[in-house]
Amino acid sequence: MFELRYRKLDLGSVELSADLRLPMNAGGLVVFVHGSGSGRSSPRNQQVARSLAERGLGTLLFDLLTEPEQYLDNQTRELRFNIALLSNRLVKVIDWIARDAELQPLPIGLFGASTGAAAALLAAAERSDVVHAVVSRGGRTDLAGAALPRVKAPTLQIVGELDPVVLKLNVQSSRALQCEQRLEVVAGATHLFEEAGTLEEVARLAGDWFEQYLRR
Repeated sequence: MFELRYRKLDLGSVELSADLRLPMNAGGLVVFVHGSGSGRSSPRNQQVARSLAERGLGTLLFDLLTEPEQYLDNQTRELRFNIALLSNRLVKVIDWIARDAELQPLPIGLFGASTGAAAALLAAAERSDVVHAVVSRGGRTDLAGAALPRVKAPTLQIVGELDPVVLKLNVQSSRALQCEQRLEVVAGATHLFEEAGTLEEVARLAGDWFEQYLRR
């Protein structure tokens, strides 16, 4: 059993809101990194998080931006593609986890969606000693650029069959990655995996990946 807990992440320069699910004897902690214009309340990420928690994995969903920053981004869209800012926030969250007595023992995995997938890969390259697995859902992994060859964590890219632009970019990222990796194409799925059963398939693939690489 698990309950949804609200947490405040004090990162020094900023404070971010987060939702934590922590099953008993959790086999790891999956940190969600949302995509363009989204937040921790993303219904798709929340659905995947519930599925992972039911499999005994802890999940942490947090807002990458503060409320004023989110307001600015809603008006200008200038922060959602600032991958350096987003990955820096994520690295600080990973460091916060290392200071939290309850969460520190858990192996960390990252689940990134859209632009959040690029931030996840950059953070995985920066904190290769503590990030043990990465999953991308419809991710702009190409935006991780020169960091891709430095990623050591086993990486799974999940993309919709009917999302041709992102599929092409994910194939390019696969060629740049030098870690253990796999590219899974979900049949009949578009970018947001809104088609019946497609998001459930994402959750199954992600759960299998994290269970393989996070469970001690």
